[in-house]
Amino acid sequence: MKYLFALLTIVLVSQTSSAQLFKKEKVTYDANQGRGSTDNDLLRWGYFLGFNSYDFKFNYNEDLRDIYVRRNAGFNVGLIGNLRINSFIDLRLEPGLSITTRELNYSTSYFDGLDFKNSDLVREVKSTYIHIPLLVKVSTKRVNNFKPFIVGGFSTAINLSSNEDNPEDNSNGQFRTTSNPIFYELGFGIDFYLYNFKFTPSIRGIFGLSDELVRDDDPNSPWTSNIASMKTRAVFINFTFQ
Repeated sequence: MKYLFALLTIVLVSQTSSAQLFKKEKVTYDANQGRGSTDNDLLRWGYFLGFNSYDFKFNYNEDLRDIYVRRNAGFNVGLIGNLRINSFIDLRLEPGLSITTRELNYSTSYFDGLDFKNSDLVREVKSTYIHIPLLVKVSTKRVNNFKPFIVGGFSTAINLSSNEDNPEDNSNGQFRTTSNPIFYELGFGIDFYLYNFKFTPSIRGIFGLSDELVRDDDPNSPWTSNIASMKTRAVFINFTFQ
């Protein structure tokens, strides 16, 4: 369903925009009809829909087999507040909701000398992030109805599914993460100027700065004792409408 939604979005936009984008006539803002998109407003608003793929980057205390992370496609939705600095630089706040699931698969080497079940080798990590990035957008000069850009900045999140304060740990089947991770972000995209709105597809990398692992009470826990740090890595593909 997620991929079908993405396909339908792309088809719909392409149908309404193909005649506008690839013509020499430059789309301009019509104040009388309230149509088009202007880059000259000090403040602009919009919303985005998109998809994500979250991963974890592990550093280990000992040289054991890596923990394999099985990734699943997630969903993004949120709002955009854009502050114009000048013709090429904008400051953006993009609060949104990101939902994802990651599955951690452990090697049996983590349980040497211990009794374990097959279910002990797998931990599901569900995350529901209220994601809050503050980004700087640097654009090129507009060419007809196209305007490429790069974007970067820092972000934090509130993980509503972290279970950080849950008294149960992996000995009870509960993998815990911190509730307030910190990230930096880098990406690029293209603004497409249409008669009724500005459409922007973009791709962005999310890189964790903080260790998100909440360790088990047992210092020798097979699930957490060998992990020196666990940081998020993610890719966002968003479709923005302004």
